[in-house]
Amino acid sequence: MACPTGSKSRNGCSDAMTGSGSELADERESEPIPLSALQHAVYCLRQAALIHLERLWAENRFTAEGQVLHAAADKPGQRKVRGIRRVAALPLASKRLGIAGVADLVEFHGEEQIPYPIEIKRGKPKLHRADEVQLCAQALCLEEMTGRAVPEGALYYAETKRRVTVPFDAELRRLTEETAASLREIFRTHATPPPTFRTDRCRSCSLLDLCRPKASAKPARAWRDRMVKASLADQGNAA
Repeated sequence: MACPTGSKSRNGCSDAMTGSGSELADERESEPIPLSALQHAVYCLRQAALIHLERLWAENRFTAEGQVLHAAADKPGQRKVRGIRRVAALPLASKRLGIAGVADLVEFHGEEQIPYPIEIKRGKPKLHRADEVQLCAQALCLEEMTGRAVPEGALYYAETKRRVTVPFDAELRRLTEETAASLREIFRTHATPPPTFRTDRCRSCSLLDLCRPKASAKPARAWRDRMVKASLADQGNAA
């Protein structure tokens, strides 16, 4: 899970906790959903809400490695490799779906310059479809922006150093659009889904301590605020 910073999402991690609740709510209503939010939502809809609605973030080894990887990839520019035009850090958007973000890399193939999005990920291929949905969302943006069909793309995993071809079939397109719709409903209602503990996913989530899936169904922000107040009270008593 990469930090939602820069043009890939709404705000930088350092900005996530600033501004009043009403200002943040207005901002969320007017801004498109980040492409990265779809990846978070497929992995865990509550995780997506904690990051993009409640503006919570925490680093762990996995997110830190992802940050380093994307720091190298997210440098705008284009060049030709073996006759194929490659554009890095390409801004994307879909008005129809209300999503926007930046593609790590887009190749343009053949005389018709068919877009071929490539998303760079740390680790290796996963059992869930979160990465595929994020990539498919990029393809839907490219189709809307260029007017050309985008039949497939690729996920590049740093651990295996291999591309995995992803066909954008009807099932994946449906899942991607449904995920975008679920996120729009979360932003419309300003409601974070309750926690559901899943060992296979929760144990590697950087937000585990904030989410507390085994302990509480209340918004993580309220729990964090109580902890801050308690800590300040303890410091006052000690003084």
